[in-house]
Amino acid sequence: MILYNVTINVDDDVHDEWLDWMKSTHLPMVMDTGKFISFEMYRILSRQEDEEGVTYSVQYKAESLKDYEEYRDNFGPGLQEETSKRYGGKYVAFRTILELEHQYE
Repeated sequence: MILYNVTINVDDDVHDEWLDWMKSTHLPMVMDTGKFISFEMYRILSRQEDEEGVTYSVQYKAESLKDYEEYRDNFGPGLQEETSKRYGGKYVAFRTILELEHQYE
C-alpha cells in the first residue's frame, strides 16, 4: 500500500472557496484517474505561533507504487496546474510518498 500525502496551507482570504472547490471538483478529479482506491482529508489543528492560513493533509491510498507513478506522470501535472491557475500565490503545498511497512488491526 502506498500513501500519497499532500500537505497544503491555504490563505485565509481564499480558504472557503478553495475548500468548496477541493471537495466538489479537485478531489473527484483525482479519484476519477482510477489510480487511488480511497482518500481522506484532514484539517491540521496544530499550528506554529506565527503561522497564517489553514493547513490540510490530503492522503490518497494507492494499491502499488506503479499506480502512484502513473498518476504522477500522467495526471498530476495537469491537476496541479489547474490548482495553480485558480489559487497561485494563495497556497503552498508539499508532497510525500509513504509505503506501508506494518499495520495493526
